[in-house]
Amino acid sequence: MTNAGTVMALASAEQRERALKEQERGALGCFCLTEKLAGVNSGLVVNTKATYDVARRAFVIDSGGNDGTKNWISQGLFADVAVVVAELVVDGTNHGPHGFFVRLRDRTGRLMRGVTVGDMGPKTTGNDLDNAWVRFEKFVVPHDALLNKYANVDAATGVYSITPGIRTMDMIGQRLFTGRVAVAQAALTFLRRLYDDTKMYSDTKNCTMRGRAPSLSDVPQLRALYAEAYATMDRLDAYVKQCEVELCACLRAQTIPSASLVQAIAVAKIKAVDKAIELAFRLKQEVGSYALMASTGFDNTDFLQCCKFAEGDSRILSQKLARDCFNAFMKNEHGETGVKSEIELDLCQRIASILEDQRSKNPTIGKIEAWDCAWREVYQLAEVICERVQLEKMVSSKHTLTSKL
Repeated sequence: MTNAGTVMALASAEQRERALKEQERGALGCFCLTEKLAGVNSGLVVNTKATYDVARRAFVIDSGGNDGTKNWISQGLFADVAVVVAELVVDGTNHGPHGFFVRLRDRTGRLMRGVTVGDMGPKTTGNDLDNAWVRFEKFVVPHDALLNKYANVDAATGVYSITPGIRTMDMIGQRLFTGRVAVAQAALTFLRRLYDDTKMYSDTKNCTMRGRAPSLSDVPQLRALYAEAYATMDRLDAYVKQCEVELCACLRAQTIPSASLVQAIAVAKIKAVDKAIELAFRLKQEVGSYALMASTGFDNTDFLQCCKFAEGDSRILSQKLARDCFNAFMKNEHGETGVKSEIELDLCQRIASILEDQRSKNPTIGKIEAWDCAWREVYQLAEVICERVQLEKMVSSKHTLTSKL
């Protein structure tokens, strides 16, 4: 089941056992997180609500109309069970996004009352995957549908409780963290295959008037691009692998990843995908009409675009990196621990200056509007953070390996 990781991370022992039985029966699963009104540049926004009904000892899940409809749900068209991420509402209080393990279909294969699904239609790539939309309308699920390893609602009283020190993002983030590592690896794998196949072609493609270096691969700019790209891929592969190793250790120990590891995983996703897009485009410019032919790999480069918005849009992740750094700077403006490099400090100071200038011009300006005025500096800051985090992780990895030897 595609939602098994979330269940294993968030479920009680009894819920995990139930999920394993579903898997043994061959049940197909899906992960219902993204929504139509919560896409690119929205961050972790969930409009679907799960309201606890004490009288029925059940949750009522509702998308709130078309805007809250789940979409881009892999296997959603035929899934039997799902992890649904919804805002948990108890006695009028919204406790934020929580995970629910629910059946979408009964044992005969018919959709449960209150569940509607449909195909999203043709896409520019990945049409072999049945991306679906899933809508909930007063969909009633039992009390034990709430994945309750860290948070729970008392069945009889409706009192909500959560493990101290755990945030709602920590609870559902495990699925996103593993997904981000997988997306980074997928982008790099795609890129390497594209370069390998293209180089195989260019090595044997003779060019007239090339003297003693007749192949297309010998053209200086293409030769240099190959060298740069393979070195970049090797470096990013090693970095992403280190993130995977550390995340797997957390999963095995059933612990929440540290803030530094969460940041490193975000960087892995951002840099692997962005570099893959950049290097694929640059290669396309150097191999002429070959890149226009079907089955060369270039016809599937929209896969990398999918990677860019999957498991957390890269722009959102960059914004979060910059915002976290800037918040640390503001809290420690006169100390030494606010930021970790001189260039980050300089960019934070420039952002602060822009915000101050905007507020002096318009005292009623909102936080988001003021922040947007510094968008160039914000993304510069995110890029600097990405480079630093990569370097720190690789240095740390080499130090650990050396100490073991």
